[in-house]
Amino acid sequence: MAAVTGNPNARESIIQVEYAQAGTSVSTDELGMREMQRRVYEQRGAQYLLIKAPPASGKSRALMFVALDKLFHQGRKKVIVAVPERSIGGSFAPTDLRSHGFYADWDIKPENNLCTPGSSKSKVAEFIRFLEGPDAVLVCTHATLRFAFEKLTPDAFNGTVLAIDEFHHVSADLDNSRLGYLLREVMNGSDAHIVAMTGSYFRGDTVPVLLPEDEAKFTSVTFNYYDQLNGYQYLKSLGIGHHFYQGRYTDAIDQVLDLDKKTILHIPNVNSGESTKDKIEEVGQIIDTIGEVIGQEEETGIILVRRRDNGETLRVADLVDDTDQKARAHTLTYLTDVASKNRDAVDIIIALGMAKEGFDWPFAEHALTVGYRSSLTEIIQIIGRVTRDSEGKRHAQFTNLLAEPDAAQSEVTISVNNMLKAITASLLMEQVLAQNFDFKPKLNPDERSEGNTVKIEGLKELTTDRVRQIVSNDLNDLNLKATILQDDTFARAAVGKLDPQTTNKVLIPKIIREQYPDLSDDEVEQVRQRVVIDSVIKTGEVKEVGDKRFIEMANQFVNIDELNINLIDSINPFQRAFEILSKSVTPSVLSLISDAIATTRIDMSLEEAMALYPQVQAWVRAEGRHPDRRSDDAEEKQLAEALLVVRKAANERRSEQQAKQAEAAQLGEGEQ
Repeated sequence: MAAVTGNPNARESIIQVEYAQAGTSVSTDELGMREMQRRVYEQRGAQYLLIKAPPASGKSRALMFVALDKLFHQGRKKVIVAVPERSIGGSFAPTDLRSHGFYADWDIKPENNLCTPGSSKSKVAEFIRFLEGPDAVLVCTHATLRFAFEKLTPDAFNGTVLAIDEFHHVSADLDNSRLGYLLREVMNGSDAHIVAMTGSYFRGDTVPVLLPEDEAKFTSVTFNYYDQLNGYQYLKSLGIGHHFYQGRYTDAIDQVLDLDKKTILHIPNVNSGESTKDKIEEVGQIIDTIGEVIGQEEETGIILVRRRDNGETLRVADLVDDTDQKARAHTLTYLTDVASKNRDAVDIIIALGMAKEGFDWPFAEHALTVGYRSSLTEIIQIIGRVTRDSEGKRHAQFTNLLAEPDAAQSEVTISVNNMLKAITASLLMEQVLAQNFDFKPKLNPDERSEGNTVKIEGLKELTTDRVRQIVSNDLNDLNLKATILQDDTFARAAVGKLDPQTTNKVLIPKIIREQYPDLSDDEVEQVRQRVVIDSVIKTGEVKEVGDKRFIEMANQFVNIDELNINLIDSINPFQRAFEILSKSVTPSVLSLISDAIATTRIDMSLEEAMALYPQVQAWVRAEGRHPDRRSDDAEEKQLAEALLVVRKAANERRSEQQAKQAEAAQLGEGEQ
């Protein structure tokens, strides 16, 4: 049996954020626009418009408002909307806007919806027909757009509005990103207007979405998670939690799966360590955990399962089994057309690669994800599935079920790194969900911080457009923080109780220089200060006492009006990672993690460790225990380090042998 360690209750979190339920982000004006859409519409005259807003904020309708204005009032002749996958095309279906106060409806002919079954290459002729014909609006996939562009020249897009949804799929690496290359060519070779939309303006591979010179051409409209969630009517709080298991995750799933919550459950990738390598069997075991299958609807593919605990029937959608593509298409259609509007249509969705980006199920309350996700964009997309406002939904939850490191396994270092990165990703998400502040230098002692503006003594002015662009875009849109937090060295340092001086003055500047080699030392310092300040402020608790505000930093409350850069630099901005680990795992596992981190820092060769190994064995026989690297005795500490080096080498050798055995087994199966 697997066991869940830490806190097995999925409704309790290491991160819990509460919002005001102000209703502002979901209420509409006389034109039928929400707050975010009004902000976008105010910039409708821009040739290049970049919309950065979270899921459910209404990006698709914002595009409709802007595109219609460009068609009716700005001389544009056609609108092309490109989405990453067919299922998202439904977000741009014909929409009644007039009855809500706008002057025109969003209309698209069925033949101009290219998000239909069939290959993207087969739709190229229809794409070209649209460009040459009289119709105004077309929706297609990114792939169709790319294949069509191979048959066209950039000036074919003259007079068009090109809208790219989920814009983080674009990459500044033009050699490896066909979509990025297409965008650059269209911008340089046509008069096209471009509207780019994304909920996460950074990529998991740390390659920038746009080159700085291209990004400078865009007018940005940012509506962050705090703006969105604080303005909801129903959803009050969002929790993020990690739960660790030993054994197989399928034996532990029942301890974190709350059957009373509308849940999206993402099983691990088949190539990950958490996977059993049989995804169909995993789904079967999850369903067995829920209860007894009593039937399956032929027209929808929904599986009917009688709960083991109370006998109620749950409706389960399986998006993992792809052996019958037609049946899965029926299930997807049902989820899109019915489940998105009817709360009782489905209770649990089990998925692997689907139900993430652009998937609309407003009733979802719990996103349960098995295994570490290396892409922060993917994590944000998954969390976005449960952060839609819906009547009766007061709390939303993201739970990551992770394999706990086991000293007896060769993958202990991999498990440790995965745990550390998962937790640092959660710290990043905590900052995504928090209120943004505008940090300004304090020029005289009498100046006070007001509202979102925080005055800090000793803070450097931003002196160049390049630095202002980095702070405005890469810091607030998480490019830079994601790079820092996901750096292997930093992830280990964050939980290794590294002193704040080294973290803030050595490690963070080093990563900034690697990310932006064009910056001067003074520019690096300007960016570094903002990274540290923003992280410290956003992870600290702000309290109001009378007319004063205090922020908790390093277990003490400091008057915000008395903040200075030296005080902030005395705090490790990511120390919460260690605090989270301390609360989430057992002392023995915490010690194992600490040892795994320490092993990477030991300056001892395997030959030296093997020479000391007989002394280690003698020490164990004499003392009845293993030497402790935390000991004050220099000899014991040296022997403990030698033991760690030998263990690491043994684990690596065991890993190599297992890989060879697996390869041999696969070759044997192939011969049969």
